[in-house]
Amino acid sequence: MDPPEGAPSAVVAPPATLGLLGGGQLGRYFVSAAHELGYEVWVLDPDSDSPAGRIADRHLVAAYDDRPSLDLLAERCQAVTTEFENIPAKALAHLATTTMVRPSAEAVALCQDRLAEKAFLAEHGLPCGAFAVVRHEDDLRAADAALFPGILKVARFGYDGKGQAVVAGRDEAIATFARSGSEPSVLEQRLDLDRELSVVLARGMAGEVRCFPVAENRHTDGILDTSIVPARAHEAVLAEAVSLATRIATGLGYVGTMAVELFVSGGRLLVNEVAPRPHNSGHVTLDSCATDQFEQQVRALCSLPLLDPTPRSAGVMVNLLGDLWGPYGTAEPDWTALLAHPGLRLHLYGKREARPGRKMGHFTVVDDDVERALDVALAARAALGIRQT
Repeated sequence: MDPPEGAPSAVVAPPATLGLLGGGQLGRYFVSAAHELGYEVWVLDPDSDSPAGRIADRHLVAAYDDRPSLDLLAERCQAVTTEFENIPAKALAHLATTTMVRPSAEAVALCQDRLAEKAFLAEHGLPCGAFAVVRHEDDLRAADAALFPGILKVARFGYDGKGQAVVAGRDEAIATFARSGSEPSVLEQRLDLDRELSVVLARGMAGEVRCFPVAENRHTDGILDTSIVPARAHEAVLAEAVSLATRIATGLGYVGTMAVELFVSGGRLLVNEVAPRPHNSGHVTLDSCATDQFEQQVRALCSLPLLDPTPRSAGVMVNLLGDLWGPYGTAEPDWTALLAHPGLRLHLYGKREARPGRKMGHFTVVDDDVERALDVALAARAALGIRQT
């Protein structure tokens, strides 16, 4: 539970040690931001070669639910956070018995489960597309015909398009549900989208919220391809997106950096899902804003004042997936043309193994004009051989 609005909270000051569950690229940026502020960071991740673990002060190579490692993390770290939404909420709850954990296990657990997330949205009067809860095959047989064609999504552990499938009709949905092992799922109506948006924000312990500029996102095969900031939408739509995201963060009692993904369909804003962590579309903040999503994550965790997220420029981010490294993951792309452009920033995550669909890095183009930035980004994207969407 939150303290009353404006209530003080103990500051965790450097050179304290912070803990992080998860060792991916989001964690790597968290470690870098924490180091810049003078903290030490311990990472718990089962991958001995994880990007965050390699630059952490200590890397505990263990499963996320390994009790001895969790106990050591709690003993040595003054505050702990996560960079990955599928960390077991029970692990966070265990840590919270002896050290400070932000965001809370309860908030993360809700965002891990699409059924709980949909119930939360309904309870708080937040708009989302038409859907049906699917626990048994009979739920699909009874589903409203208007939900087809639809998207069948497993309730837990789905991201980047994993665990979801487009289903044209009822029979296909039933067959897909059976192939999933009859995992609890959500059937969502497939919408005609005007655009997809996301709001990345940070919320502090006293309830203050700082929102970054709304991003306009394009996906390929369920994976984010390009983010455009600021989003090219009507000011009223952008303001409503920020309002909805703020209501969600407040309703969750959330502390930390998070993202809310939204659809615009027929001019109407609908909440898609909530990510209880920094977000891929927020990478643009590293180059285009006065602060970035990862420093805000450190500050929220440690009860430091949140910074002004005002943009310094427009920005367009393009994801770089392992497909660019060739069929065997060994052909390093030629970055020369990208690095020659003064307005382009290349970010590689230090992952040793390139695989199709794996996020290996991104680049951002910054400019005073968003359309110019987009033109340069798309030209650079094409020069690398990324297929058009």
